[in-house]
Amino acid sequence: MYQAAETVSTILAVPLDETGLIRAAQSGDQDAFERLVREYDQNVLRIATNILRSPDEARDVYQEAFLKVYRNLSSFRFDCSFHTWLYRIVTNICLDHLRRRKVRKEESTAVETPDGMVDRISQAREDGPYADPERQMRNRELSGGITKALEGLTPRERTVFEMRHYEGLRLRAIGDMIGTTEEAAKNCLFRATQKMRMSLESFV
Repeated sequence: MYQAAETVSTILAVPLDETGLIRAAQSGDQDAFERLVREYDQNVLRIATNILRSPDEARDVYQEAFLKVYRNLSSFRFDCSFHTWLYRIVTNICLDHLRRRKVRKEESTAVETPDGMVDRISQAREDGPYADPERQMRNRELSGGITKALEGLTPRERTVFEMRHYEGLRLRAIGDMIGTTEEAAKNCLFRATQKMRMSLESFV
């Protein structure tokens, strides 16, 4: 599908802007598609990691998202920005992963310890050779509380919460990415925040 004897970008012999890259990739320019991937790959991986809190699942989402982009790029009509279209694909895949995880009732980055569920990612950051044991224990307890609180959110609530607080995205952009309105995203964030506060009030 995206194969050409000579790439459009090579024929033009000039740097292409994003619109030019997209049109070239739609015309079969493999190099243009790879340049689009390089432009967004770290952002995609970061968003997936922040939403799922699992590097392994995030890498799966990364692969699945760009495969979906590759297969559907010809249908992109510039009705919205490319990054909104791409991030909508990423967040939808993340939502699917969260829904499947909810059904399985497992959290791939969490482990059971005598202190409760602990997020391995957060724990790894704190378990240094010079870490204060008391602080270490508090951080483990808080990390376990945050993990449990996030598990109590619906997949959509968790996605909105993560994108707002970890990605710093505006509610309008979040609404666009999950296929809803800014007001609906705001209401979803409010519900998620209230649930998180209730779950974490013992740590305040």
